[in-house]
Amino acid sequence: MMQGRASRLLRIVAPVLLVFSLSLMFVPSVLAAPRAASPALVGPKTHYLAIGDSLAFGFQPDLDFTHGYANYFYSNLKSHGVTTYDNLACPGETSATMINGGCPYPYLRKYLYTGAQLTAAVNYIHKYAGEVSPVTLDMGANDLLGDLNSSNCTISSTWTSDLATLDANMTQTILPEIVAALTVNGKLTGDLLLMNYYDPYQNLCPNTVPYIQQINAHLAADAVGYATMVDVFDAFGGAATPDPNTCTDTWICSIFSDIHAKDAGYTAIAGAFEAAAGY
Repeated sequence: MMQGRASRLLRIVAPVLLVFSLSLMFVPSVLAAPRAASPALVGPKTHYLAIGDSLAFGFQPDLDFTHGYANYFYSNLKSHGVTTYDNLACPGETSATMINGGCPYPYLRKYLYTGAQLTAAVNYIHKYAGEVSPVTLDMGANDLLGDLNSSNCTISSTWTSDLATLDANMTQTILPEIVAALTVNGKLTGDLLLMNYYDPYQNLCPNTVPYIQQINAHLAADAVGYATMVDVFDAFGGAATPDPNTCTDTWICSIFSDIHAKDAGYTAIAGAFEAAAGY
């Protein structure tokens, strides 16, 4: 029964982050309106909040959902005075469903809430006003999933427009609303940390590597003025191909052929968060 359950869950969730290996067209308009540099780090507070999709959730195809990067990062944060960790992430979340609701797999969420994840996150931050830091976020992979032809690593003609939608959702709604919630009486009271992406297919499709670097550049541009970027791409070995970390850090070489991180990969992501935060 457990094997059947795992098979069904893999069919619906395993594709969640296929987009990590996708290519992308860089949109200059993302950089057209410069914003102020990202805020100085405030430091850890009582509450740590994780938001995002299946990586933030900590999905693994063996149904181990307790060893994600947020769990490992929280272990580090506890030594810096953080006493509470809550995870609102929803596997399959896109930037649009994060804003409007409709995450495809809400029954997998670890924290009970209804409606949109962004609304729940803002409400959570308001509930513990001045006590939430850091907030960690990964978002964007599922926005582009439908544009991938995984059999030949090509991208559909809608890639550019879908990427532009992601940029708009990040810069016009998601990032500013989180930062606004973290701002109390005109003062920023918490840190927002946004991660970039690794490429689990770089050994299979080395041509995808520069495209992952481009999507990471988009996220870095989106983050300016709002969040501190976390370099997961280099934590997984960077642009080198073949990358020996791919099989060690992800499930792509296993019988699951799954692109999510293993324990080792989630540990590497947590280490990247620790390095970026500097706590």
